Amino acid sequence: MNSRVCHRLATQPRLQRARSFATTCALSARTYLPPRPTPTTTTTSTSTKVKVKPKPPRSASGELLTHFRITLRRSAIALPERFGRTLTALGLHRRMRTVFQPHGQVAAGMILKVKELVEVQNVPASAVRTQAQMRQERRPARGYVVEEMAMSERRDELFSS
Repeated sequence: MNSRVCHRLATQPRLQRARSFATTCALSARTYLPPRPTPTTTTTSTSTKVKVKPKPPRSASGELLTHFRITLRRSAIALPERFGRTLTALGLHRRMRTVFQPHGQVAAGMILKVKELVEVQNVPASAVRTQAQMRQERRPARGYVVEEMAMSERRDELFSS
C-alpha cells in the first residue's frame, strides 16, 4: 500500500480502519490476481450443465497424437545445473538425440523448463521408436552397389551426342 492510504488508515477510528483495510485488500487482490478460468459447459435439454472435455489432438491422417518427440538442439553447458538435471530426467544426454515421452503434465512441465534447448513435435503412437530402432533406420543397407554400370551409361550419353 502506498503512504497516502496508510496515513488515511491511521487517522480513522479502529472499526472504520478495519473495514477500509479489508476493502483495500479486496481491491488489490482483485486487481493483481488473474481471473479464474470458467469451465466450458454446455446446456442440455434438461438444463443441466455438463463439462465438455477438449478433443485430443489428431494428425492429418486422423491418428491420435499421444507422444512428444523431443530432440535436444542446444547444449546445457554453462547453464544452471537444474537445466541439465531436467534434460537428464527427460532422457536427453547428448545433442541431436531424440526421445519419445507420452503426453502428460510432468513431461509438458519439463519441456517448458527447457523449451529454448529442445525441439518438440506431437506424434502418434505408431511413430514412437526406441533408440535401437532409430539407430537401425540410420544405418545404410548391407552390401554394395556397382556404380561402374552407371558410369558406363553416363559415358555413352556424353560421347554419343
